[in-house]
Amino acid sequence: MSARFLITGTDTGIGKTTVGCAIAAALRRRGIEVGVIKPIETGCAPSAGGLVAADAQQLAWFAGRSDALDRICPVRLPDALAPLVAARREGLELSLRALADAVDRHSKTCDVQLVEGAGGLLVPITAHQTFADLAAACDLALIVVIGNRLGCVNHASLTMRWAASAGLRIAGYILNTVHAAPDLAADTNAALLAELHGPSLGVLPWLGSIRSEESDRHHLADAAEQHLRLDALLA
Repeated sequence: MSARFLITGTDTGIGKTTVGCAIAAALRRRGIEVGVIKPIETGCAPSAGGLVAADAQQLAWFAGRSDALDRICPVRLPDALAPLVAARREGLELSLRALADAVDRHSKTCDVQLVEGAGGLLVPITAHQTFADLAAACDLALIVVIGNRLGCVNHASLTMRWAASAGLRIAGYILNTVHAAPDLAADTNAALLAELHGPSLGVLPWLGSIRSEESDRHHLADAAEQHLRLDALLA
């Protein structure tokens, strides 16, 4: 088995990392070697050992990986901004080729590779290149995470139609419940999106606060097995 995915989203703060952790935990429990990499993470907090890439490290923990931080998150930036802006504030110039090489090297260590983007598909990495270009350079199929709330149908359609027009492969989309008490929009979005874009890979319920503890690993793996069509994703 060899499958490579970019986990992208319709916005920031809609649960891409949680979805990635759930998929990684479930596949790991199936005995699949899952590699996770977040090529760029912004908003990294300082620590005695350098900047902390919390999302990348959480992904690695749920995947059961012990890769070095530089391998799973080669670019770490302190400001919670678009990578292009965050890098400029540090006097850095990002290279799409270098990031793609890091992703390709990492893919050789696993059966399934989950690459998490930052924000949405068209978030800029350089002045002229985005995460869509990274997906194309590495031949990554897209898993589009949609925050299940009012307005997400427009955001989802924009993302998936643009991706299709650019010739990117779309493995599917996942609706992620972002509020503990879903409203009428959240209750009706799945049916409308299925009508517009075909069946989803699943709808994840509200999963609450996630920590890197064994009980959470089981919780997310159970949720992914119950609510996501993992066999369809891997096919």
